[in-house]
Amino acid sequence: MTDPAIEATGLGKRFGRRPGRARWALRDCALRLPAGRVCAVVGPNGAGKSTLLALAAGLTTPAEGRITVLGTDPASARARVGYVAQDKPLYPQLTVAETLRMGADLNPARWDAATAERVMATGDLDPRSKVRSLSGGQRTRVALALALGKRPELLLLDEPMADLDPLARHELMGTLMAQTAQYGTTIAMSSHVVAELEDSCDHLLLLGGGTVRLSGEIDALLEAHARVSAPADTADLTPHTVVESRTTGRQLTALLRPGAPLPTHWRTSAPTLEELVLAHLRNPEAPALPQEAAA
Repeated sequence: MTDPAIEATGLGKRFGRRPGRARWALRDCALRLPAGRVCAVVGPNGAGKSTLLALAAGLTTPAEGRITVLGTDPASARARVGYVAQDKPLYPQLTVAETLRMGADLNPARWDAATAERVMATGDLDPRSKVRSLSGGQRTRVALALALGKRPELLLLDEPMADLDPLARHELMGTLMAQTAQYGTTIAMSSHVVAELEDSCDHLLLLGGGTVRLSGEIDALLEAHARVSAPADTADLTPHTVVESRTTGRQLTALLRPGAPLPTHWRTSAPTLEELVLAHLRNPEAPALPQEAAA
């Protein structure tokens, strides 16, 4: 049985030590990301997305609980993991060519020069340019070339497309999908823009308030929910888990997890991924859906 790419139980991360000043970025998180998946890590600012990816990359350690990566602790898995942080840290004094040579020198057994060069090829990048002179989008492309050139088993991307134009974003997603198809790479990618990830990702991790709100295969999560519309005076939502509901005039609409067969006179439809995510974010008190319940 293949080890999960990322698995966490009771995971928590706290910043600050002074009484009354400490802040929990993550608290009591449980999740399991199977290998070979492309996972969208979504949530509002401060939800803990960057903290989770940094923990998986072995750049920081939990305050409580446990996280494993590729069947071992994150520090031991580091050689098999690629990570692109939100601020794309690179050595500003190096040229683009020197940066890629550094990547090859640091990963002699796994370096894939062809993949790194393919990422660079469409970016209009002069290999002689200093990193400090690059635009945000160009820095992103160099950082991705380093991460993909490593040919990682797990690729962690923190807001990778924020600095890219729409065409470059489309090219990036194509490159990532090719990486997964060719090498079975697992990708965990955070973003604020759910619509950009809906067609490419097959797994969802929704964080809110430092906890896991939804986790599981996207198709299973969507199948577990329904958007309904019914007469407000006769609609009984009691048997169901209501994520969001509102009444306009005589009509009630709701996003819910059915706990019983829905009445045939109700109008029902499947929610989109964006509708599902936004409903849970707008209503943080709505019951979370455990991963095993969505399987």
